[in-house]
Amino acid sequence: MLDINLIRTNPDLIREGISLKKANPQLVDDFLVLDEEWRELTTKLDNLRAEQNKLSTDRKIEEAKENKIKIKKAEDKLNETEKRREEILYSLPNLPFDDVPVGKNESGNVVLREVGRKPEFDFEPKEHWQIGEELDIIDISRAAKVSGSRFNYLKGDLALLEFALIQFTFSVLTDEKILKSVIKSANLDVISTPFIPVIPPVLIKPDVLQKMARLEPKEERYYLEKDDMYLIGSAEHTLGSMHMEETFNENRLPLRYVGFSTSFRREAGSYGKDVKGILRVHQFDKIEMESFTTSEDSRKEQDFIVAIQEYLLQ
Repeated sequence: MLDINLIRTNPDLIREGISLKKANPQLVDDFLVLDEEWRELTTKLDNLRAEQNKLSTDRKIEEAKENKIKIKKAEDKLNETEKRREEILYSLPNLPFDDVPVGKNESGNVVLREVGRKPEFDFEPKEHWQIGEELDIIDISRAAKVSGSRFNYLKGDLALLEFALIQFTFSVLTDEKILKSVIKSANLDVISTPFIPVIPPVLIKPDVLQKMARLEPKEERYYLEKDDMYLIGSAEHTLGSMHMEETFNENRLPLRYVGFSTSFRREAGSYGKDVKGILRVHQFDKIEMESFTTSEDSRKEQDFIVAIQEYLLQ
């Protein structure tokens, strides 16, 4: 979520940045109007509450009753304004770094580096689900009977492979010696604090998911109405919120976590895409790296995470 003070003090920067991400710059102006109204109402309500305390102390009962009605109206108006203000705030995308290429779609992506050689075949390669079905390590048809479309069974060696990959990733991220070598190879200026392994909850409260700016689009989420809880779409959702309402001592940073969780997404907006494989499904397992650091070191930390991903893939 964007810094509110940055929106107030440098709205042109925000307009330009979100425009590059195809967001409507008018949202910034709409936010500023509501933000000004929110601040005025907050001040008004504080004054009314102070007056209420004074009237109560002076035992001015009738005036206190009238003032209490004013407080209720001000609270209702403030809550309404705050809700509309937050809706816009959560809809504003993060600003891109200056070196991010701007393009209309994926064709505007820039390849920074490649490792290895792409294989060339003198035959038509099979799709991954064809190979999986022939080896009896992917079973989509039985999963469809049991759970519906976009589910699958991973069996035998493929199930073992998943757990091997999880273990391999955790062993890398918790090994300071390996992390130091990654930092050195990528010529990075970060410390080699290892990641703490976490298996987080897969259920999350709506207000917490909203604070993580991941509640929308709701149609992509699985909601348990009876419990008023959502199934997470990534370990990120309950890892990033783990320390909410806490203040870090800066000398503890960066604080790094690696989380594993089963994740759930409706894939409502992907009709017709990757319907035959195991790439775009409703339930999948995922490892997530999460770092808490200062804003000044955020780019360095992101570069470190990218370097780790490259190391794992290589």
